[in-house]
Amino acid sequence: MRKSLFTLAVLVMVAAMIAGCGSSGKGGNTGANGGDTKPAAFKVGMVTDSGTIDDKSFNEGTWEGVLRAGKDFNLETKYLRPTGTTESDYLREIGNLYDAGYKTIVAPGYKFETAIYAAQEKYKDAKFIIIDGTPHTAKDFTPVVKENTVSIFFAEQESGFIAGVATALQLKEGEAGFIGGMEIPAVQKYNWGFQQGVKYANDNFGTKLSIKKENVIYQGTFDNVAAGGQLAAQMYDRGVNVVFTAAGGVGVGSIREAITRAKAGKSVWIVGVDVDQYTDGIYQDNKSVILTSAMKKIDQATYDVLKDEKDGSFPGGKTLTFDTKNDGVGIPAENPNLSAETVAKVKEITEKLKSGEIKVSAKQGDLIK
Repeated sequence: MRKSLFTLAVLVMVAAMIAGCGSSGKGGNTGANGGDTKPAAFKVGMVTDSGTIDDKSFNEGTWEGVLRAGKDFNLETKYLRPTGTTESDYLREIGNLYDAGYKTIVAPGYKFETAIYAAQEKYKDAKFIIIDGTPHTAKDFTPVVKENTVSIFFAEQESGFIAGVATALQLKEGEAGFIGGMEIPAVQKYNWGFQQGVKYANDNFGTKLSIKKENVIYQGTFDNVAAGGQLAAQMYDRGVNVVFTAAGGVGVGSIREAITRAKAGKSVWIVGVDVDQYTDGIYQDNKSVILTSAMKKIDQATYDVLKDEKDGSFPGGKTLTFDTKNDGVGIPAENPNLSAETVAKVKEITEKLKSGEIKVSAKQGDLIK
């Protein structure tokens, strides 16, 4: 009898352990409001782009906005990572979320454009939020944002401009470089804005930070960490002091290279992108190689639209732009590596951008390619 009871107890423990284990595969989810027993207001799903959910950039920033909305508004949240990056790969995961009851779906990145075009027609009772992209077919690039979809863009050129001004003001002189991921509009605008910001500081504040043609490079992916480290190493070896990285995982490699050099006593810097990357650049005693970060507040934009949906005012059919005027772009509120004088001047410049006194071009013009 004692042996039977022992066996039964073991079986109960094993069953409990199995029930408590979730899938560690390609997705993750949270309960409504962090485990609240109340029924969720609605379910929000996200499909990741080519990177991981913890890419320190676009996916992670978007997911943070989803999670915060989930906690504040009692929403059940889940993300899925596709096995590939084709339209069919994305549509498969969108369909999986929809079938599981996640009828508000967030898609971070231009790669979702054709998939969201198809999904908004197929799942008419669902809501779609696409960031940095607009729905269209593979053959016709005419934007089609239907009533169940909202398209979100950012003025990356303004964010890059502010970061460029801050970098030049802080370093005063030297050489800067730019490492981009894929040569797409969002990344290009960061580059062009940064160059305009450096030029503005040189022309108006007497700084002498230069950018050479060979130090402006698009690596071609967002996930080649090793290549990011190699490119940054080459630039630093050529005398570059600071590298602006707008490249996802490629940028992670650049940050790691900068950390290695900083530990060896070298004075090198990185300008982060999309989110505040200061903590990613810490190498000792809370010191970081991240001078500042050119941010677009992806988390806040995602959060705001989910709040609109919760309040019954989903901005379907619209294309929204987040810029300095609505505090959608800029640099972090706290920049430990920037002096109080630099921060004060940057605030003045930001106000001039808001008022329209300073205008930043979203095109390359005569800037360095």
